[in-house]
Amino acid sequence: MNAIRQSLGILMGRRPQVMQMGMVCRCRKTGDVLLITSRGTGRWVIPKGWPMEGKTLPGAAAAEAWEEAGVEGRVHPEEIGRYRYDKEQDRGYSVPVEVRVFLMDADRLHDDFPEAGQRKRRWFAPQDAARHVVEPGLKRILLALPPMPG
Repeated sequence: MNAIRQSLGILMGRRPQVMQMGMVCRCRKTGDVLLITSRGTGRWVIPKGWPMEGKTLPGAAAAEAWEEAGVEGRVHPEEIGRYRYDKEQDRGYSVPVEVRVFLMDADRLHDDFPEAGQRKRRWFAPQDAARHVVEPGLKRILLALPPMPG
């Protein structure tokens, strides 16, 4: 029945939702959250990307955190939330995407990483980070972060 409903939705012009994974990188010492700028719009976002063959979802999210922000640390395997956004495509349309979000206790920040010349990065208190991001679902996730381990 689900396949029929999905096929009918596609025929009616609705696109199936696409999935990405994202990583909230939190400083192990201060509890601050690392945001990066998106390459297209320059908005503040979290590192995120597509699933990777041979990697778990949190593993792929950790790989994106390294590529996009140069951050490493301890990854929590459980999802801390999901949010949706419309991803702009090169051809002028957007695709609805659901982002599954994981948490990293960051302890290493490198200056030399794959996208270093393409993005800015900055630490924010979680409440400030929530004010800087656009997506309402991501705001909620940042405001609901679990407390730092004592």
